[in-house]
Amino acid sequence: MKKLLVTGASGFLGWNLCQIAKQEWDIYGTSFSHAIEIPGITLLKVDLRDFEELKRIFQEIQPDAVIHTAAQSSPNICQSNPEESHKINVTASCNLAGLCADYSISCAFTSTDLVFNGLNAPYKETDSVSPVNLYGEQKVMAEEGMLERYPMTAVCRMPLMFGVAAPPAQSFMQPFIQTLREGKELSLFTDEFRTPASGSTAAKGLLLALEKVNGRIHLGGKERMSRYDFGRSLVEVFELPSEGLKGCGQADVKMAASRPPDVSLDSSMAFDLGYAPLSLREELEALRGKV
Repeated sequence: MKKLLVTGASGFLGWNLCQIAKQEWDIYGTSFSHAIEIPGITLLKVDLRDFEELKRIFQEIQPDAVIHTAAQSSPNICQSNPEESHKINVTASCNLAGLCADYSISCAFTSTDLVFNGLNAPYKETDSVSPVNLYGEQKVMAEEGMLERYPMTAVCRMPLMFGVAAPPAQSFMQPFIQTLREGKELSLFTDEFRTPASGSTAAKGLLLALEKVNGRIHLGGKERMSRYDFGRSLVEVFELPSEGLKGCGQADVKMAASRPPDVSLDSSMAFDLGYAPLSLREELEALRGKV
């Protein structure tokens, strides 16, 4: 089997990717802050900010492909810690692209829908970027830096993702479910729109992009919806108490990082390549009993 290096294997997306990819790849996963075990995966503790360590890992493993999911993906943490988040989100990403170029191997990178300002959705790959927070800015820098070093990189702009939790990293839906089951109030934005996809669907999209894409591609789900709309679907499918579900606006919540109002992705390019998300309801029904 060919060797696939997955960075951020202990994160939500990385963990879901390992579950899907291990059927066809010999997977080496990196983690740094979380020590976990994933059956069938060789896990390595690696500080991606250390270029010498990165080079050594490439020399030892000799990977056939890399999917880079590791990131500081909290906009609020990035906003408050610009230098530290830059090291992992930008510098390490560009170094990985350079190593993939040196080894002439396939490379896929997980960017974000937050590279857009949310004023002209739905967004295609060719639309101008204009992030409203530092996390989005760092991902733009990483996209440009990686493609400059290695034009063969598949830059995959990911949507809001949900699904089965990794041991140390859950998706945003787990706290939603817990809050409602405990009878507490859950306030969700009615004025922030995304195109959510499940972690397993997104993982399949990444593997497809790794094989077929050079340059930017969008891997959003099929439906544009607010977090509040998502919450209502969750209540229906999981038969959760609905009394606590309330709508609120972005302006009602004080956050370190600004949030764009609508970063829905037009993923028709990926759909044409065979990327096939289910409807949100189908995705949630498939997750019943697993989360």
